[in-house]
Order: sequence, then C-alpha cells, then structure tokens
Amino acid sequence: MKAYPAMPLILAGVFLVSLPASAQTKVGLLNVERILRDSPTAQQAQVRLREEFAVRDQELAKTAAQLKSMQTRLENNALTMSDSERRTREREFSEANQAFQRQQRTFNEDANKRREEELGGMNDRMTRAVKQVAESEKFDIIFREVAWGNPRLDITDKVIKLIDESRPAAP
Repeated sequence: MKAYPAMPLILAGVFLVSLPASAQTKVGLLNVERILRDSPTAQQAQVRLREEFAVRDQELAKTAAQLKSMQTRLENNALTMSDSERRTREREFSEANQAFQRQQRTFNEDANKRREEELGGMNDRMTRAVKQVAESEKFDIIFREVAWGNPRLDITDKVIKLIDESRPAAP
C-alpha cells in the first residue's frame, strides 16, 4: 500500500467541509519543532545529552585527528619507505581506521538511543499538554506540522508552558 503524506490534511479538509454551516469548529495548530527548540525542558534535555556524550565526542575527535595525521605521514613518506614498511603502515592505518569507525558507530547508536529516551519522555509530556489544552479550550481538532497557519490558531506557547510546569524538579 502506498503512503500519501498529505492524506491527513485532505481528510481534515473533507471533515471541515462536511460540517454544517452553523457548526463552529475550533482548530488549533502545534509547532513541534518549536517546542523541541524553545521549551526549557527540551533545552535542558539537550544540555544533559551534550554533557553525557562530551567526553566520548572529544575522544573521537582526538582519534580522528590522529588518523588524519597518520594518513598524511603515510602519504608523504610512501615513496621513501620500503614496500614491507609501507604495507605495514597501511595495514596499521586500516586497522586503526576500522576501530575508529566501530567506535564512531557505537557512539552514534548510544547517542541516538539516549536522544530517543529523552524525546520519548518529552513526547509524552507534550501529548498530555496538548490534550489538556484541547479539552480545556474545547478544540475540535489540533494539527501538528502544517505548512502555514494563522498565528491566532497556534497553541504552541500554551503547550510549552504546560510542559515546563509539569516537568520534574532537577536533581
């Protein structure tokens, strides 16, 4: 079955058009990207992630610089080395490069896993906040990630405020 990314918008449009003219539909818009960028809770999560992975990131940068230096020395001295020494140095470089790539993959996997954990908690709080705003202000439908919408329909600031009020105290 082929996926149609615009289908939710089309269905929402059909829903809105099919309502009787006398019925008022209250619509809200939510900018998830702005929540993840501007919410103090999301910003704190990003700081925690940076701090958690800073040492390993610096170690990888140091290893990358060492590999670049090793490669440069190999290229510059290749013509003056004996064949056996050149092969030995190339093998050492290849092995070091493979080890670096493994470390980098592991780092990326670990960082992505932690990012997903942090965003999962953030997504749960965001969903509860959206539901709270929708129920308290009697919205009929709230859209996420629209191409454009009238700013008066945007509930993002209200959701950010609720997310930040509900966050647990920092340890």
